[in-house]
This record gives sequence, C-alpha cells and structure tokens, in this order.
Amino acid sequence: MAPHTPTTPLDVAAVVARLRATFATHRTRSTAWRRGQLEALRTLLTEHADELVAALHEDLGKGPKEAYRTEVGFTINEIDHTLAHLDDWLASRPADLPERLLPATGHVVREPLGVVLVIAPWNYPLQLALAPLVGALAAGNCAVVKPSELAPATSTALARLLPRHLDDEAVAVVEGAVPETTALLEQRFDHLFYTGNGTVGRIVMAAAAKHLTPVTLELGGKSPTVVDLGTDLAVAAQRIVSGKFLNAGQTCVAPDYVLAVGDTAEGLEEHLAEAVRERFGADPAAAPEYGRIVNERHFDRLTALLGSGRTVVGGIHDRATRYLAPTVLADVTPDAPVMREEIFGPILPIVRVPDLDAAIAFINERDKPLALYAFTASDDTRHRLLTETSSGALTFGLPVAHLTAPDLPFGGVGESGMGRYHGEYSLDTFSHSKAVLDKPA
Repeated sequence: MAPHTPTTPLDVAAVVARLRATFATHRTRSTAWRRGQLEALRTLLTEHADELVAALHEDLGKGPKEAYRTEVGFTINEIDHTLAHLDDWLASRPADLPERLLPATGHVVREPLGVVLVIAPWNYPLQLALAPLVGALAAGNCAVVKPSELAPATSTALARLLPRHLDDEAVAVVEGAVPETTALLEQRFDHLFYTGNGTVGRIVMAAAAKHLTPVTLELGGKSPTVVDLGTDLAVAAQRIVSGKFLNAGQTCVAPDYVLAVGDTAEGLEEHLAEAVRERFGADPAAAPEYGRIVNERHFDRLTALLGSGRTVVGGIHDRATRYLAPTVLADVTPDAPVMREEIFGPILPIVRVPDLDAAIAFINERDKPLALYAFTASDDTRHRLLTETSSGALTFGLPVAHLTAPDLPFGGVGESGMGRYHGEYSLDTFSHSKAVLDKPA
C-alpha cells in the first residue's frame, strides 16, 4: 500500500474549483458524456475485478465470492440498469396545466446539480463509493469521491483507477482521514452524499447548512427481525443467518436483533445454530467466505457485548486476527448492552416478546430503523407491521434482499437517514426537477 499523502485545504479547494470549471463548460450535460462515463466505470470494474477483490480481502477479509457479489457485481448491475433506462429517465415529462393557463404547455426536465461530494464508509468501501457515483454521473454532475481511510487498500485502488478510466477533469478522488474530510466539508458543493453513522452524519449536515447544500444521509440503526408464530423456523433461520453474517455482520441493513414472538425462541435457537454450522462449517475461522472485523477498536467494542446473553452458538474470538465467530445470544433483555446501540458485527441477540402487540410496541419505542424484517404466515401481521411501524424499508421473508432491487428506493427515515437512491431514485437525488411553462403570446 502506498504511503498516505495528506491533502491540504488548499489542495481540496483547487480540486473543487477544477471540477466547477469543467461543469461550466456544459459538456457533462450531454447524454453521450454520461453514457461514456458509465461505460468507462463498468470497464474499470470488469478489467480490474481481481485487483479490487484482493483489496477488499486485504481490508476486511472478504472472500472472493462475497466481494464480487456484494461490491463489484452489485455496482456493475447498477450501471447496467442505469444504462438500459437512462434515455427514458432523462426524457422531459409533460405536465397537465389548469384550464385558466391554456393554451400553454408545461413539462418537467431533470438538470444536473453541479459538483457533488460522495463520502463512502469502510464496510462496503467499493460499492458505497461507486453506486452513488453512478447516479451522480448519470445525472450529469462532476463529483468528488472520498473513500474511507479505514479500508486503505480499496481507497488506494480507487484513487489510482478512477482517474485512469473516467474524465479526470470531472471526477476526482480525495484520500485521507478526518483532516481531509473536514477540508472537503468546508467547500461549497451542490449535494453531499454521506454513508456512515449518525454522529458524523450530524457533522456533515451542519457543514452543509452553512452553504444551504442538500444532503443525503445513509445511516444505520438497529434493524429488527420479527419471527411470528406459525413461521417455518428452519427457513427463517437460514435466511436470517445469510443476512446477518454477511461481511461478518458489518452491514448497515443486517438484522440487528430478533424479536421472537411467543414460544418461537426455543426452536429458533436450534435452527439458527444449525444454519450457522451449515453455512460456515464447524470452524468458521477457516471458512473462505467469512470475513474479519475491520480493526481492533471495533473488535474490542464487539467482544465487550458478548456477555449480554446466553451463547447459543459462536462467541469464539481472536484479537490477533480480528476474528469473531458468528454468534447468537439468547435470553437477552431489552436493556442489555448489546441492545443499546447498533451492533454492526456478527452478534445476533434474541429478545422474547409475548405477542405481536409487544413486538410493535418494542419497535416503536425506539428510533426508526433502516430496515424492518419479518417472518410470518399471517396477512394480519403483515398489514399491522406495514401500517403501524415506520422504517426505511419493510421486507418479509428475506432480510437484506431489498437492497439488490434497483427499482426500490434505498434509504432511511428519522435517525436511520434521509434521502434515497438506486436506479431512477439516484437520478432524482443528483438532479433538479425543473418546471418549464410555455405560454404563447
């Protein structure tokens, strides 16, 4: 890994000024330029896939299949979906006008915002840097990408490859840590897109307020999973394990905890333990597709939570390799340490609730989550969860899956974030919908 060269506030200002000068030429507005940039980004991902997968393994211990599927392949799919629909999305949309304005015509056009900033996190350092960039380029913007310093191998790869493949007068990468991010936030952008935690999200929003810059905040929170009476517990356990322990639990939409309704907890415990063994083997440390905790600080934070309940499976850990086994905790109380903050790691607590009323009350007494998952055979339960709770997304039967559907908006609500993206929603985020009225003389 190349040594880090700090970017000074003066350097950052020059980068933004260069991009503004490019945007002023209007060349990024053409559909041909937008398509060319998206196709070039796709080429980057296909030609350098092995290199990027290796960087992800170095940063997070990601296995090659998971790294490709959730980062490289995910972003390629987002590009392909955007290219397939871009002409339709950019077409002006006619608007009906009131009779008193006739004869006249009205329509809505999407125009680019200008120069935007994308601040990416460390847990999916490739996907969460480039998927927003897809929307920014499709909308005709210039963009600064700030990769996470906690995923240095991926950051270095992005800093080297993006200028090689994309228009380097329109897209820039700024590496670094807090000083560089602070310098960036002092600049005036036309949109700020941040993925991370709420603490930094507040800093980003406060900085944006000084310039009246709109923001998209993709945050996190404790996403519950309700397991209702009458559920096929074996299927539920397999799907919960798949979503929870992806990327060693370091996923913003991972099931954070289970609300086991009635007497489902006992059977669910057994099935979860079996599902972990089926997916990762008797020794998950040797499983090629099981990752590691990003750094020792997060490792220490997570291992301090292991005493919050009875260990059903897992609990084994090794600080030297930052390995923490897929862990399920039972008999967890609502006030246990593991229930006080987003876990963001491979620990799954099970909390018992007597009925659906208690489960809904439990959810509503806390911050609105980024996602709410449920396993139920009851239409009434589905309806009540849909109408009596609020969350960024609601998914029945398959945690995390909504993230992979580009026609579904992805984003939070309340403490879990604001704004949305993916597919056409990304174009909305990085565009201004301009009203145009034409009244003949």
